[in-house]
Amino acid sequence: MKSVIRNTTAAVAALLLGVSLSGAVRADDKPKLAFVVNIAADFWKAAEAGTKKAQEELPNYELIFKYPDQSTVAIQNQIMDDLVTAGVKAIMVSAIDPNAIDKLNDIASKTLLFTMDSDSAKSKRIAYVGSSNTALGVQAGQVAKEALPNGAKCMGIVGHLDAANFTERRDGFNEGVKGTKIELVDTRDDGGDQTVAKKNVEDILVANPEINCFVGFYSYSTPAIYQALKNANMLGKITVISFDDDPITLGGVKEGTIAGTVVQQPYQWAYQGFKLMAKYIEGDKSGIPADGVIIIPGQILHAADIDAYSANLAKMQGK
Repeated sequence: MKSVIRNTTAAVAALLLGVSLSGAVRADDKPKLAFVVNIAADFWKAAEAGTKKAQEELPNYELIFKYPDQSTVAIQNQIMDDLVTAGVKAIMVSAIDPNAIDKLNDIASKTLLFTMDSDSAKSKRIAYVGSSNTALGVQAGQVAKEALPNGAKCMGIVGHLDAANFTERRDGFNEGVKGTKIELVDTRDDGGDQTVAKKNVEDILVANPEINCFVGFYSYSTPAIYQALKNANMLGKITVISFDDDPITLGGVKEGTIAGTVVQQPYQWAYQGFKLMAKYIEGDKSGIPADGVIIIPGQILHAADIDAYSANLAKMQGK
């Protein structure tokens, strides 16, 4: 009798183990979709929230969100290579170097490639999901015109001078201030390092006293500008034009030390991007427009807009 019980127990245990292992295999076998960003910055927290929401609606997929340890092309490429080796079915990437066509095409030959935030239109990516960075730049130019009716000499601060999201924003900004006395004199890059960004601002304050305006082109750029100006007792004395919604930026806009900021919708990039990739894998290509470009528009925030915007942002992030 004991032998029968032992055998039955063993059989049940084996059956349960088999179910457990089978379930584990099925989980491991879920198609993997990945989102690779260009820098480890608070800007991307909203995209993580969008990823979480998409995961809830795509239970048959495993969604992966990847930050680079450092904002370099080499590290971003290694992340994509590792994802390809791991068998991901699609990658959406904010290309640090949109001109690295050969590498992006190599990834595209091994998995489905989409871009977001920083496009590489000449690569074999399937579609771009994100802002029109040119349009964002034009909006930043509008902020500058409102804040600087008598003109100004501005200096830009950015992570990567070659990135499409910068060059398009710069060109848009110049278009936005065309016909005014506002001039974007130059832009200093920092390789994605906020400490370097702050040092660049400090150096400009000493070497270029004619500069009376800064443009923070990346999400962490304006916090670096803000801190450098605060340390130099120059907050409110030099006009700051911003992009994105870092908490320091939003606080500065609300208190009036930052003229305004142009914000994007990274939550929607991730949410819509993952759903687009899943449908594409399933054979539904109807979401891909003829030009391969899906624009999610940005908006200008002034002081009066900050409280409502911050509350909505916190809600999206589940705070």
